[in-house]
Amino acid sequence: MKLFLLIPAFLFAHFCSAQTSDDRVDALRMAFITKELQLTPGEAQQFWPVYNNYVNELKSASSTYTNDEIKREETIVEIRKKYKDPFRKILNSDDRVNKVYTLERKYRELLRNELQKRQQKQP
Repeated sequence: MKLFLLIPAFLFAHFCSAQTSDDRVDALRMAFITKELQLTPGEAQQFWPVYNNYVNELKSASSTYTNDEIKREETIVEIRKKYKDPFRKILNSDDRVNKVYTLERKYRELLRNELQKRQQKQP
């Protein structure tokens, strides 16, 4: 059990020492999702390469369809459908797969709220 609790803390500490803010944001997302999904070490080892490919495809779709909101949203839905089965094979539950998608939104909201707090504190 202690090992399970140390994994997110280790990932957070290791990746927060990264050089760029993008790396820090990615590390925080990794720790957040690992904790919220309660990934075992074996699941995490399988999950993160698939998830990273998923995120790269989402970024590509967003940058490809910058002027066509509907096409961008359609592409994002298709990407999510495409990754549902690979995520299910790793996570062994439709509930956990759906949680992956909701955690993305929750994480973005947390980041946005933190940014707003920091901007309000600055003179």
